[in-house]
Amino acid sequence: MASALALVAALLFALAAALQQKGALNLPEISLRHPASLARLLGQTMWLAGTVALLAGYLFQAAALDRGRLAIIQPLLVTTVVFALPLGYFLTEQHVGRREAIGAAVIVVGLALFAVFGDPAGGRENAPGDEWEIAITVLALVCAVLILFGGRGGVTVRAAIYGTIAGILFGLSAALTKPTLGYFHVGIGDLLSHWEPYALAIAGALGFVLQQVSLGTGRLAPSVATVSVANPVVGILLGTVLLEERLSRPAWHIVVACVGLGLALAGAVAISIARETRKDSPAVATEPAPI
Repeated sequence: MASALALVAALLFALAAALQQKGALNLPEISLRHPASLARLLGQTMWLAGTVALLAGYLFQAAALDRGRLAIIQPLLVTTVVFALPLGYFLTEQHVGRREAIGAAVIVVGLALFAVFGDPAGGRENAPGDEWEIAITVLALVCAVLILFGGRGGVTVRAAIYGTIAGILFGLSAALTKPTLGYFHVGIGDLLSHWEPYALAIAGALGFVLQQVSLGTGRLAPSVATVSVANPVVGILLGTVLLEERLSRPAWHIVVACVGLGLALAGAVAISIARETRKDSPAVATEPAPI
């Protein structure tokens, strides 16, 4: 059930990315330097529809995390890249070639290997405050370094960097969802008396804003791919280091699981490269604009 809920969340995230980017492309550049550009998104019907899909995806992700392990739920979200391919084809007539199809197949095979041989077990719902403090500080420093370089590269580089930062923040918010749901089951009073729900809200909101900046560049493939890669990587790290989730034994199961995860992430990157190469090729200049 948890895996099925995670796959539904991935589908909704892919739909949200497609619709939000389509709405953003009707506007001038979306930039952190011009906060008003973000506010104008509220006037775009397609963007609002994508936001509804995104919120629904969060609900399904939370339900999955409530029933399963962080280290298995987050990697399944890499399928967002796979779902983005047919959505782009049907919604905006984007071309899906052999390289994209192979990349999608690699993602599916890799995730299947990880799910079967990884089988994360054990773990705890929360970690001591000092461990959370160290983890959040490290992730904040990584995001700060990336954002310093976010505006220095080309359009594709900016999409990838802001997408990576958004993915890191989404991975952190997913980890914080575990203790937050525990407090919620006790009661609203208990929920509001702890810091984790507020940190979750801040990380989620920042990730949302930075994802809009990434999508606003018009580069859907690197934006979705980097979010879908950074999110599970951070989720697995926090799940194993903070929440003490462990992959199954024997040791060769762990090796196969890691290989599978590596294949899935490589497939996401391959799709990104394939779509950007085709998009920048003069031979396809007459194709419909990507969403």
